[in-house]
Amino acid sequence: MLPTLPQSKAWWFDHLFQYQGFWIPSFGIRGSMLINDHFKPRSADIIVATFPKCGTTWLRALVFSIINRNSFDFSDHPLRNANPQELVLFFEGYLPCRFVYICRDPKDVFVSKWHFANKLRPKELPPLSLEEAFDLFCKGVSEYGPFWDHGLGYWEASVESPKKVLFLKYEDVKKEPLGCVRKLAGFLGVPFTPEEENNETVAEIVGLCSFESLSNQNVNKSQTSSGERPVGNSDFFRKGEVGDWVNHLSPKMVEKLNQITEQKLQGTGFNFD
Repeated sequence: MLPTLPQSKAWWFDHLFQYQGFWIPSFGIRGSMLINDHFKPRSADIIVATFPKCGTTWLRALVFSIINRNSFDFSDHPLRNANPQELVLFFEGYLPCRFVYICRDPKDVFVSKWHFANKLRPKELPPLSLEEAFDLFCKGVSEYGPFWDHGLGYWEASVESPKKVLFLKYEDVKKEPLGCVRKLAGFLGVPFTPEEENNETVAEIVGLCSFESLSNQNVNKSQTSSGERPVGNSDFFRKGEVGDWVNHLSPKMVEKLNQITEQKLQGTGFNFD
């Protein structure tokens, strides 16, 4: 089927293929088909869903620590010895489960993805310039793009089925982490008890899963890559900031991205304010 699909240059793989309206690497298409054919979801299953570089690692850590908070001591927690990627496994597909989705300002997403792409690109290829990546991103051509369509799909699903899809914004979680963690726990069906509130369990989880905590664990300082994952654990932690785009984008770039975002989101009820 792949030769029949529209193709484009990828950010870090050889090619992207346009499949069901999105630009996806070949392994993602195969994975989606295998899951749809063979995976039997249960109503209690929880899927962490994001567009790349929107807070995937952070959300994985939060969900894992909330769900398993009665199974591990915070002083010797699995997150201190394993990367969140190893604790919440990755796969492709949209299934009848509960989804937790996190979105992020597209300007920060673009900058973060551009940095990450150049870490993933094979050494025999030249670096992907900011300008070329920007042009591709604006056209919707990036891994699992267009970015706006990806987020809007989950936003609309969260409005239609709020008990099935929880939609979070990266900026909100940064600004009000305690409130967002409580909201996440409630959605997952494991709200914090009065005793846990008194014991400051929420604050413990927020601290454990913070950028500062995760990035400083020895397991996440590793720069060793493998055949299955061509980046080291440290590559999943760059800055974790809101608004770092100001250090990379020109005024014209900012204006263009803002215009595209306004056009894409017009009339949807969704915004990044």
